[in-house]
Amino acid sequence: MISTKLFFEEALKPIKESEVETLFAKICEEQQSIGFYSLPTDSARTVDNIYKFILSNNAVYKGKIKNLVLLGIGGSSLGTKAVDCALKHSKNRNDINLIFLENCDPNEVGALLSGVKAKDTLFIMISKSGSTIETTSLAKYVIAKFFKTIENPRLKKRFLIITDEDSPLDRFGKEFGLERFYIAPNVGGRFSVLSAVGLLPLAILGYDIRKLLLGAAKFKKSFFDANEFEMIKKALYYVHNYEKYPINVLFSYSSSLDKLTAWYVQLWAESLGKIDKDGKNVGLTPIGLVGSVDQHSFLQLIVEGPKNKSVTFVKVKEFKNNSKIPNITIKNLEKTDFVNGLNLADLLNAQCEATLETLVEKNIPVDIIELDTLNEESIGALIFYYELLTAIAGKAFDINTYDQPGVEFGKRKLFEKLSKK
Repeated sequence: MISTKLFFEEALKPIKESEVETLFAKICEEQQSIGFYSLPTDSARTVDNIYKFILSNNAVYKGKIKNLVLLGIGGSSLGTKAVDCALKHSKNRNDINLIFLENCDPNEVGALLSGVKAKDTLFIMISKSGSTIETTSLAKYVIAKFFKTIENPRLKKRFLIITDEDSPLDRFGKEFGLERFYIAPNVGGRFSVLSAVGLLPLAILGYDIRKLLLGAAKFKKSFFDANEFEMIKKALYYVHNYEKYPINVLFSYSSSLDKLTAWYVQLWAESLGKIDKDGKNVGLTPIGLVGSVDQHSFLQLIVEGPKNKSVTFVKVKEFKNNSKIPNITIKNLEKTDFVNGLNLADLLNAQCEATLETLVEKNIPVDIIELDTLNEESIGALIFYYELLTAIAGKAFDINTYDQPGVEFGKRKLFEKLSKK
């Protein structure tokens, strides 16, 4: 599934075992009240409702649905985008065009919806609060463009809602008879990918959401069986040294993990950038990179720039595609023939290992997460790993990991500006 290894063990020695155990106990206590912890093991009802909906909507399996349009932003879209990007090579992925309407950029919205028709499209509006301004605005645009009015009876067949129960959006859906799926009130948006927020669209796309949850559940069990103390030490090291190493880099060696790094950036930044109980601004700045592409850009800064970054590598041990580099010699390029005959995946992983070894030699805090392969179980485990790591770091900072007051300031300012017009 996934395995981890730290390469800065010497730097961890000042961390006391009692500190690790205390933090572990705090996380065990926190799981009783914070909803994302229970999603891997307590989502059977949600999963059953999702598959019941899909089976009753035969259009999904009869090829009538060509487009799935998700209206949501941040935690309402990034998780689904991350999983689909990681697994879109899977044979069980349905031939459905996945479209994300996130930003109110008129050029992008127009381009994304070009050629889309209501008769072969399913729209899912996702907003935990039910009143996210970008999502609500885009929903109004979609309803006017494809259904003309809210009263159009076709809206019931083509427009779904995911939100908190009894939110304004839920009440709207109830009034007009729209299919609704709920997010538990104690599950924050950026921690919601393993809830209906991610599970519903991913199931419609054909992914095995039970295996996704199983991967997360296995890692959850391993952690709460006290088998993952290394990740607690890693979080403590980050927090103890956040002024020396304020930047955390996630270096994923697979293009399929590109969107997962974007999901990590939101999770890490919005959860950990806070004012602590002493009134001090704390946090860790996330950077998402993809290898080997960013070896030719950002790596230079890591190696010879300021030594203010820690780096986590993500490596896929086995790719199902065994494409090889042909045994061809190109005139004047003979010096590249040393890689002839290698699988492309072997070259990629060799680049990962070489870069990792370089950073270790430069005394940069480095660790690696290895996935056996890219499938629902490994991605589920990786998602839960990062949700847990974020929760642990937040608890070590002694902050509220699950609010976002800085975001709310901007929302209020926007309301003030536009309500005066």
